[in-house]
Amino acid sequence: MIRDIMKDEGFLAQPSEPSGPEDIAVAEDLLETLAAHKESCVGMAANMIGVRKRIIAFDNEGVYMVMFNPEVIRKTGRYQAEEGCLSLGGVRKATRWKSIKVRYQNERFQERFMTFQGWTAQIIQHEIDHCDGILI
Repeated sequence: MIRDIMKDEGFLAQPSEPSGPEDIAVAEDLLETLAAHKESCVGMAANMIGVRKRIIAFDNEGVYMVMFNPEVIRKTGRYQAEEGCLSLGGVRKATRWKSIKVRYQNERFQERFMTFQGWTAQIIQHEIDHCDGILI
């Protein structure tokens, strides 16, 4: 189901809770909502659709990917970026890393590790910030 985009900064500033198998439907809604906004959005966190769970969905070089309970465990190459957000509007400055290693769970809740670079790494960092209640 395509959900409305949450714009309440008080809600968005609250850290999200860990996700579990009971949240699969939330991930499906997140993917559908992201697809519906593909012209102006490359990633979303569950709190952007009103659910405070650690789930993100993003465009991974043309293929949508979902991560449950993502966490950056290694980062290199600090730089300054300017980013927009459907939930917040406008463009804001953010500190990002060129390369990140992420620990997360897949849709079967198996632990996985992946390294991302460049634009995809920036998207993931933005969405994990959402999970942590960090507003850019």
